[in-house]
Amino acid sequence: MIDIPSARIPKALDIPQMYFEPPTANVPAYKPMIVPPADLERPEETEAETTEEQPEPPKLQIPVLDIQMPIPETAVVVTAVTTAVVAVATTSITQSLFEPIKKKVQKQLQTKVNKWKENRKKKKDSSES
Repeated sequence: MIDIPSARIPKALDIPQMYFEPPTANVPAYKPMIVPPADLERPEETEAETTEEQPEPPKLQIPVLDIQMPIPETAVVVTAVTTAVVAVATTSITQSLFEPIKKKVQKQLQTKVNKWKENRKKKKDSSES
């Protein structure tokens, strides 16, 4: 009898199966808009509703460009003007206060830089000789 060798093969790995779920999407849905016919009238036994319509805001006519610009409300104009005045006043005051400080600090820094340059030049000259 012939002895035929056999190969020892390890058991296969247990790999979990992946399940693919197709993507879903939420599609927006809108209520259809119903447009009444042009000749629609109120039934005779009902009363009409009273509605208060807002008056159209005043507009400024610019004659050269043929443009109508809406004029803003008073509260909006007052707020904008107040903000602008405060911003300009603050800038003017702080500029006048910090200008002398800036000049002094700049002068001090310049003297320090000049002194540093002189010391560096002296060290360079002493190392060359």
